[in-house]
Amino acid sequence: MSRAINMADKRLHTNLAGIYMNTPVLTASGTFGFGEEFAEFVDLSRLGGVMVKGTTLKPRRGNEGVRITETPMGMLNCIGLENPGVDVFLQETLPRLANYNMNVIVNISGSTVEEYGILAEMLDVPGVAAIELNVSCPNVKEGGIVFGTDPKAAAAVVKEAKAHTKKSVILKLSPNVTDIVTMAKAVEDAGADIISLINTLLGMEINIHTQKPTLGNVTGGLSGPCVKPVALRMVYQVAKAVNVPLIGMGGISCAEDAIEFLLAGASAVAVGTANFNDPTVTMKICDGINDYLAQRHLESVQDIIGAAL
Repeated sequence: MSRAINMADKRLHTNLAGIYMNTPVLTASGTFGFGEEFAEFVDLSRLGGVMVKGTTLKPRRGNEGVRITETPMGMLNCIGLENPGVDVFLQETLPRLANYNMNVIVNISGSTVEEYGILAEMLDVPGVAAIELNVSCPNVKEGGIVFGTDPKAAAAVVKEAKAHTKKSVILKLSPNVTDIVTMAKAVEDAGADIISLINTLLGMEINIHTQKPTLGNVTGGLSGPCVKPVALRMVYQVAKAVNVPLIGMGGISCAEDAIEFLLAGASAVAVGTANFNDPTVTMKICDGINDYLAQRHLESVQDIIGAAL
């Protein structure tokens, strides 16, 4: 831990839509709990922010059956947004997180446009740096349309959230679309302050012995190193098309991966599945980016953002 603190360098300081960050390295929602679980392994104050476990209006038990399975160079999950609900988060979790001097970014999910607005308003409180809209959930009122694959639906969610909070609003894009740029432009036009991408790719596994799908939900989200080329390509495309800052994610497991995303136009990166393999990986990535900049005599991480565009 002492090395991580000593290696903290002004080169890594950045500002993302008004959110001051000690480093451009964040943790992706659903892979890092609420952050406090990793305090023994990570200098949380050194992270750009922690995107906490997905939060919903009411408590959720999540999906039944098998929820996680390993794949070559990745994993599939169908957790189903298990969480204690926003009231418990506000009353119990958020006060504890204040002890860690970190940016808390709350990932929220709703079944209707209105639910996103309610959650955004409830989380417009001290201690929350921003909200991230997870739009990969069924739109109940519209007969099962997924917000994240419909530009108009995603834009409506952004507008609703923006109308109910003064916090920065991050829209997390789903890769399960034909044209990622169309989605990005739609949410930018709707007022998103930041775009994060990508969420997981839809996949499945079949157990050849039972001859049944492995996951209880049949399909799940594919993440890990196997998705990195797809994620990097999408960040590159979106960076060339929009003017709001991007948080790149998808298969980042080392400093070299993170640097690629920064070169592709991401202003910050989020580490997800790699946290399961190595709980200290974010600190190694911070050190690696810092070393890369130092070796090239660069004064700021800003000097490499979008350099490959």
